[in-house]
Amino acid sequence: MSVTDATLAAAAAAIERGDLVVYPTETVYGLGADALDPDAVERAYAAKGRAREKPMSLGVPSVEAASEYVHASEREERFMREFLPGPVTVVCEKRDVVPDVLTGGRERVGVRVPDHEAALALLERTAPVTATSANRSGTGSVRRVADLDPSFREAVAVVLDSGETGGEESTVVDVAANEVLRRGADAEAIEDWLAST
Repeated sequence: MSVTDATLAAAAAAIERGDLVVYPTETVYGLGADALDPDAVERAYAAKGRAREKPMSLGVPSVEAASEYVHASEREERFMREFLPGPVTVVCEKRDVVPDVLTGGRERVGVRVPDHEAALALLERTAPVTATSANRSGTGSVRRVADLDPSFREAVAVVLDSGETGGEESTVVDVAANEVLRRGADAEAIEDWLAST
């Protein structure tokens, strides 16, 4: 499977229209919507059957791009430069441009810079994009496009298929609280950094 310029362009156009796309990351397949468009974010919640109080993260192509959407402390930025791009979601204070629907009304939002060529290529075309797994809530994460739930797939305009993904979900970290909120890929290295920095 390969993701072409044409499929990337179609996916970016779909996101800009407010539609949903499925895209690969180094961990699992993600569900992408315009993270700044409350209606598009609402469509992502509906497709997943996800409770609205459970926040979604946003994906950007670089640490520099993240600064447009979050207020990162000096330590949070150092952490991001150490671990991103990579299988890590960093929770930071959101800027006003980030809608409350994305964060379940919270003041903080997860930021993801995936270490995956196709994901970064999509995010360079259109960002920020929701960074949440492409599955119905309560079901397993999807590592192959063939495993997408048929009803879920119907809600999506474009699927970017780049074959099987790496598998383990991202580690979610609140650097300000010095806390790992969800253990996943690279968790031990992250915990060592938090303990020593």
